[in-house]
Amino acid sequence: MGSTWLYLIRHGEVVDAASRRFIGHVDVPLSTRGEAQCESLARELAGERFAAVYSSDLARARRSAEILSAPHGLSPVSIPALREMAMGRWEGLTADEIQAREPEAFSDWMSRIGEFPFPDGESLLDLERRAMPALTDLLERHRGRSLLVVAHGGTNRVILCRALGIPLEKIVTLGQDYAGLSVLEWKDGECVLHLLNQRSDHA
Repeated sequence: MGSTWLYLIRHGEVVDAASRRFIGHVDVPLSTRGEAQCESLARELAGERFAAVYSSDLARARRSAEILSAPHGLSPVSIPALREMAMGRWEGLTADEIQAREPEAFSDWMSRIGEFPFPDGESLLDLERRAMPALTDLLERHRGRSLLVVAHGGTNRVILCRALGIPLEKIVTLGQDYAGLSVLEWKDGECVLHLLNQRSDHA
């Protein structure tokens, strides 16, 4: 059997992205620019052959997947386990607002990103425990074929870390721009990264 290919994409830009708020599970829509980013990437990937398209069930990922799957005549399937990390009571706030309200907790988060659980939310390990089994199931289901998955910055970084054997505390070293594309190949039990966070020429 041939290789299994994963085209892993972060959703397009969201409304009010410039504020750099901690979004988490807040269900914000794509911005006009985010739609254009996904349309540009869809054109670039139109010649690929995908067995299926999956996404997080949050609106920004679902809409991105709809745009990306259109040239292939596929209907994206929503997978709740691929959601972004739940950021608890920090959702909707900027880093400055969090630092002003909870300086000690914010400092703790900055010093141990790989372990720190968001207050009333999840840690990266929690995210890994729900996202990785879901992804593994998809890869097994489409073994020997190519699939497209649209998720989130945190979710994608966890997937990349685990696929490549990178410690979670190094997660911030992996770029994940809006509509960034990463491509991974599984063959004979080994994973090879072919592309990391490639942006379309629109961005």
